[in-house]
Amino acid sequence: MFVRTASERDLAAIRVLLVETWHATYDAVYGARRVTEITDDWHSIASLKARLTRPNSEFLVADDGKRLGGMAFASATKDPKIVLLNQLYVHPDCQRRGIGRSLLDEVEASFLEARSLRLEVEEANTPAIAFYEANGFRPAGRTADCGSGSGMPALILEKRLT
Repeated sequence: MFVRTASERDLAAIRVLLVETWHATYDAVYGARRVTEITDDWHSIASLKARLTRPNSEFLVADDGKRLGGMAFASATKDPKIVLLNQLYVHPDCQRRGIGRSLLDEVEASFLEARSLRLEVEEANTPAIAFYEANGFRPAGRTADCGSGSGMPALILEKRLT
């Protein structure tokens, strides 16, 4: 798979990837009904489309020409030295093939002023936490409101960039 910038023509496939990945990852944590509510809101076509034109951001997909295997969205904060990795998801069928690492590498390369990459992750998502820690992220705190508005707790991880 190669990593490229997402476009409007990718939005339906990105939504499918996110819905399937969220159900596979979070149904056991939140229940299928709550996951559907979250994905209908956070991963609607309108919500995804708004990210395409967001200033100081990068919206990426991993594509093999036939399907999307992963996606990432990151944006600079008010301080351009701090970038928030809002999303990095790899479809369950495509995990453990280096796609997440490729997406993460491209995010890091996309923000030249950045000195820190920060993210929020559900504590029950131990595979994601292990992935991020293996890629240089360290615990940096907790939040009671993952994504600002969910009311869901999360672990904050941060990676120093050089």
